[in-house]
Amino acid sequence: MDLYLLWVAFLLGIVEGVTEFIPVSSTGHLILAAELLNFNDESSKVFEIFIQLGAILAVMVEYKKKLIQTFKGALHEKVSQNFIVHLFIAFLPAAIMGLLFHKMIKFYLFNPIIVGISLVIGGFIMILIEKKLTIKTKMNVDQITKKQALIVGIAQCFALIPGVSRSASTIMGGLISGLDRKTATEFSFFLAIPIIFAASIFDLTTNFSILNIQHVPIFLIGFITAFISAYLIIKIFIRYVANHDFVMFGWYRIFIGIIAIYYFI
Repeated sequence: MDLYLLWVAFLLGIVEGVTEFIPVSSTGHLILAAELLNFNDESSKVFEIFIQLGAILAVMVEYKKKLIQTFKGALHEKVSQNFIVHLFIAFLPAAIMGLLFHKMIKFYLFNPIIVGISLVIGGFIMILIEKKLTIKTKMNVDQITKKQALIVGIAQCFALIPGVSRSASTIMGGLISGLDRKTATEFSFFLAIPIIFAASIFDLTTNFSILNIQHVPIFLIGFITAFISAYLIIKIFIRYVANHDFVMFGWYRIFIGIIAIYYFI
């Protein structure tokens, strides 16, 4: 096994874990990092699936109590039933759009220039939303309404464009709908579970022929590093949003986006 590939797997696992749940676009960062590290062969498509699953496992571990409680109460508790319905409502728009335009998006939009442009535009939009935002009364994910879930779901559709960020679009959609920052962020975490699982299963079935036993060490390293880094970031990020806004992330996106455009143009 090439040691360089193991090192790349380690780095990209960290990139995925660190960026998946903060509003800076994990897909965008992975595209940029893969280009810089020259890791863009066929196996990279499957590798991305495994590191995303590692990041999602981190959410499931961090919020295991809520997930277990929801699963147990799915048939007889109104709160659990409503939470599942709201997740489904938020999940559906991007799932439909993804199925309809998956190939077109992958073919035309998955390149560093589009990522750079999306990072910059998304950064300015984040700053604008934060500047216009009125602080909301604190709530929790069980108090989200169907209308708010739908707004978050529609906002998530924009994340199909690489560089926009699933986390950024859902959190900003939550803020626009009237959620406070912490609730919008936690709902974004929970929504990541079905949407990324669905996307991973779809990508895995379409790229199943690429799987090779020789790739197992690379996938495993990426999975583990993505899980550990994502788990740490979730804990840090949720504490951060309780007392801070997202303007810093907007400026970061603009800075990285401009560098990406300049470098790859």
